[in-house]
Amino acid sequence: MDDIDRAIINSLQGGFPICDQPFSAIAEPLGLTGSKLLARIRKLKDAGVISRFGPMWHAERMGGELTLTAMKVPQERFEEVADIVNSFPEVAHNYAREHALNMWFVVATEKPGRKAEVLAEIETRTGIEVHDMPKIQEFYVGLRFEA
Repeated sequence: MDDIDRAIINSLQGGFPICDQPFSAIAEPLGLTGSKLLARIRKLKDAGVISRFGPMWHAERMGGELTLTAMKVPQERFEEVADIVNSFPEVAHNYAREHALNMWFVVATEKPGRKAEVLAEIETRTGIEVHDMPKIQEFYVGLRFEA
């Protein structure tokens, strides 16, 4: 990762322009073309430097549901259960934790009622209880990482 890659990461965390050529608008101050910027973003993603590139959606504001969940997964089944959980398109941010509840993940759905269906389906397919921990209040912190 070079200084230009760092500048790209830093600039993309501040928002995305809504215009005809957004990648060109971001690229110009960095001395790049829109196509070179896209190529660098792909390279950063392929290298695992960034995990995703895209908008952050507020599922609840769009009529859906969002929750944090946890499971107590036997270590010998961890990979198997992770594969099952990760097979759901509604699942994001699945983490292993050093805790009795050792698998934590976020479920975000487009439609009301789908959250309960996803959690029930995960329980059925894994045979393990899913602990649903919906948020009571959100505290926005504006997290940014300086690359």
